[in-house]
Amino acid sequence: MEERIARFITALRSSGLRISLSESTDAFKAVEEMGVKNREIFRLSLQTTLVKEAENLPTFDELFSIFFGNSDVPTFMSAADDITPEEAQQFAKGIEQLNDQLRRMLERLLKGEMLSQQELERLSKMIGLNQMDDMRYRDWMVQRMKRALHFKEVQEALRMLEETLQQLGMNKERSQRLVQLMQANQRALVEQLRQFSGQRIAENMTNKRKEVSADALINRPFNTLSDKDMEILRKEVQHLASILRTRIALRMKKARSGSLDAKSTIRANLKHGNVPIQLKHREHSLKPKLVVICDVSTSMRYCSELMLSLLYHLQDQISKTMAFAFIDHLEFISPDFTNKDARQAVSHVLERMPSGYYNTDLGKSLQDFHRNYLEVIDGRTTLIVVGDGRNNYNDPQLDIFRKVTRRCRRAIWINPEASALWNSGDSDMLRYSPNCDVILTANTLAQLTSALDRLLIH
Repeated sequence: MEERIARFITALRSSGLRISLSESTDAFKAVEEMGVKNREIFRLSLQTTLVKEAENLPTFDELFSIFFGNSDVPTFMSAADDITPEEAQQFAKGIEQLNDQLRRMLERLLKGEMLSQQELERLSKMIGLNQMDDMRYRDWMVQRMKRALHFKEVQEALRMLEETLQQLGMNKERSQRLVQLMQANQRALVEQLRQFSGQRIAENMTNKRKEVSADALINRPFNTLSDKDMEILRKEVQHLASILRTRIALRMKKARSGSLDAKSTIRANLKHGNVPIQLKHREHSLKPKLVVICDVSTSMRYCSELMLSLLYHLQDQISKTMAFAFIDHLEFISPDFTNKDARQAVSHVLERMPSGYYNTDLGKSLQDFHRNYLEVIDGRTTLIVVGDGRNNYNDPQLDIFRKVTRRCRRAIWINPEASALWNSGDSDMLRYSPNCDVILTANTLAQLTSALDRLLIH
């Protein structure tokens, strides 16, 4: 118990509570005096000694429930043993038109099966929960897990299943009861995800080192970064850009003379009897012309901010950059970088475009671009889209995206999400991808730098 209390205090500190060593000692003394058998007295002993400000009470209560088991175990109910063979056959026929993932999930809900520890660990790794050490992002992590499990599609399938079962001859009351039970199991599944994410974040908080080096942070997924982590990375961007600039400059110097121009060499050496004393090369312009469209919504903010900062520091290696940002509409942001350092410029853009959850509309932003800025795209332009391809079920405007990409030299999409998530929830990534020349996954600053190095080769 003492070790658990110590880990609990560490988690409270990681969440921003100011707890001194003497206050920690007082907490242990209070627990020793009052005991742990009465849960409420135990909770009040810790609260009284550790919490000094009322605004910290919700954080204390949430972490207390995680460390000392306040939450009830989710209740799953199985209908598999209660349905008749005829109803089981109707159910199987009702879901046969669905894809494999949806069929498996509906069968799980029918049987009332929890997610196994192995499945939870796989989900945790996929969405970056293993690196998350900030309880404020718990609900967001749950949403990402629900998205990976196709919850939106499952809810729609359940609504359709009730009608299908009735068409197949199942009694209306019986079909309603069956679907309601499956919906209850889905809610229990959400509670299981919430408990698991809270426990995992709490573990990460207590295991977190006090000081994290920039070298470690550049390999940490964007969706697990805290505000403090970002402060460190903002300083690291300039160093990484300097390394990248040197690498690009050396590459340009090496290739500056271009390839051998045989015709020009022959003409230049006619006076020498065609002895190739003077070699001629084709000149190459290696500096690219970029148009960058960045998603600066909540889920993409850190990735886009660091991308824009890197590009700002590399302007001497780029002939021209036209930068745009969007959430639910598009804005031209290149003027924000005039006579400002990268951090000031990016901060100004983000202040002007406050983010929110579930309000991204890439389709409308593409319409804005097509209507107002299409002429900036030509045959020398490299188009870079930085985003997760999620559109909140709005019209993705694929025809416009196809028209834009056909005008440019290359279309490159940089996405921080793993490809396994591209076919989940509101993701339109697989619909956009056929119109892209290159798709790069960049979920860390190191990967983002590598992606930028790669796209500036040509």
